[in-house]
Amino acid sequence: MPTATSGWSGALAVVGGFLTGFAVWGLGAAPGLRGTFESERDLSLLYADLPLMLFGTPALALGAWALVARTRAGRGREGRAALAVVAALALAGWGGTEWLQMRTAAFVRTEAW
Repeated sequence: MPTATSGWSGALAVVGGFLTGFAVWGLGAAPGLRGTFESERDLSLLYADLPLMLFGTPALALGAWALVARTRAGRGREGRAALAVVAALALAGWGGTEWLQMRTAAFVRTEAW
């Protein structure tokens, strides 16, 4: 039987996923959106990666929350679900950072002295 807090914790998982996705995209896509030599930019960061991060990360967080909150019975189920959401968001943030670092590697200036 769902508790009164289960709706709020699911909503917080979605908000946390949205904020994580937007923060990772905003920091990781900045070099590709600023451009390099002669203002060369990668606009696929806007129409491909932004929607993926804005909608995929909250879906992942909500999925992790629902999987743990609904299948684990007993006390502390909300705590275990929150821990699963934090772990899923940490992995999604790391994966998104790695992905965007690979995508924007051509836009990052690396000069050898």
